[in-house]
Order: sequence, then C-alpha cells, then structure tokens
Amino acid sequence: MSGAEIDDTQAPLLDHLIELRRRLLWSVLALAVAFAGSLYFARSIFAILVAPLKAAGQLTIINTQVFGGFLVEIKIAFFAALMIAFPVVANQLWQFVAPGLYRKEKRALLPFLLATPVLFAAGAAMAYFIAIPTALKFLLSFQGQVGDTGVTQTPLPDVNDYLKFVMQFIFGFGLSFLLPVLLMLLEHAGIVTYEQLKGAWRYAVVGAFGIAAVLTPPDVGSQLLLAIPLCCLYFLALVAIKFTRNRRESRVESEA
Repeated sequence: MSGAEIDDTQAPLLDHLIELRRRLLWSVLALAVAFAGSLYFARSIFAILVAPLKAAGQLTIINTQVFGGFLVEIKIAFFAALMIAFPVVANQLWQFVAPGLYRKEKRALLPFLLATPVLFAAGAAMAYFIAIPTALKFLLSFQGQVGDTGVTQTPLPDVNDYLKFVMQFIFGFGLSFLLPVLLMLLEHAGIVTYEQLKGAWRYAVVGAFGIAAVLTPPDVGSQLLLAIPLCCLYFLALVAIKFTRNRRESRVESEA
C-alpha cells in the first residue's frame, strides 16, 4: 500500500478525533465558566439548598472540619456547574454525532435531545419542592425527649452529609425522569420492541420500587414519591412508543 493510500485512509479518523477534541474543549470550557460563576454565587446557591431544611424546622447545621467551609462551596459550585453546563454538553455531543446521521435520523433523534433537559429539570424540581421536604419532615421527627429519662435527642446535621443528601435526591430524580427518553431510544434503535416493553411492565414496576429504595431514605413516603412517577413515566413511554411506531409505519406505507 502506498503512502498516499495510507494518508487517505487515516484522514477521516484524524478529522473525527480533531472534531471530538474540539467538542470536548467546548464542553470543558462551558463547565469551567459555569463553575467560576457558581463559585462566586456559592453562598446564595447554598441558601437555596438549605431552604427545605429551614422549612422543616431545623435551623442549625454543623461543620466539623477546619477547611470544611471551603470544600462546601467547591462542592456547591461544581454541583451547580453540572446543572448549568448540561445543555451545552448535550448540544456539543449532538453536534459531534449529527453529521454522521441521515436526515430522517436527525429528525427522529432531535425531539429526544430537546426533551432530555426538560425531563431532567422536572425531576429535579419534584425532588426539591416535594420529595426533599417530605423526607426531611419524616427524618427530623425522631427528636425530642427520650421517654422519661430527661435526655433530649437533638438532630445536628453535618453540612457535608446534608449536601450529599440533597444532591442524591436531585440527581436521582432528574436521571430517573429520563426513563421515557431511554426507552424510546432503545426501541428506535431496534434493541427492544414495544411488545417486549409491554410484556415486562410487572418487572418494570418492581424495578421502579427497587430504584426508589436505593435513591431515597428508608421511609415509605419518599420511596413512593419516586416509584410512582417512575411507573407513570414507564407507561407514558409505552404510549409514546406506540404512537411513534404507528407514525413510522404509516409513513413507510405512504412512501411505498
């Protein structure tokens, strides 16, 4: 094989690698800018995150490390940066993948791309406004005087534990609400069929409660707050898959 032939075969791969590097750089830059802005407003963001704790009646949160305050602001800034830069990173991924798709494939995948941040935001909002306050109200109820001993049990939540608790809720609910997008992509790619998903609904319900048990505190109320929406989203995905499949079949018949 001549040198020219080798260069011709390697050029497309090099072009793809250069394009991938460019998209990664834009994603990292977006994350860095969002992190810098979030670090400046870290205290204001922290005030938003502790609002459910205040609403639950807990006005004290402790920090047991000398450098804990600095690490708390770093964690908050990185958490906020991930949320803010997510649409930019998703767009860069789409810009990298889109040139290799046919026009019909682009039209089919674009709604999934647009629905992803909307569903994630809906799940995060449900976690912040409903699930977290409900869980905190239940967990902080285990306080007060211990029988007739005169000993008082007072909760003193650690700031790092509380941040982990809140982030776990928000990311867990946000990612769980992407279930319809995942199922529709799997069906569109031919990995699963509508009939298979419809027949596995019992396993999906059990899986939803299993996911809720992992991502939420060990109380029934918090688990139901995640498990029930997951079940509803699963059946909503079945309806959407059936609708889109009927549209594809009608389009194929009309083209034939």
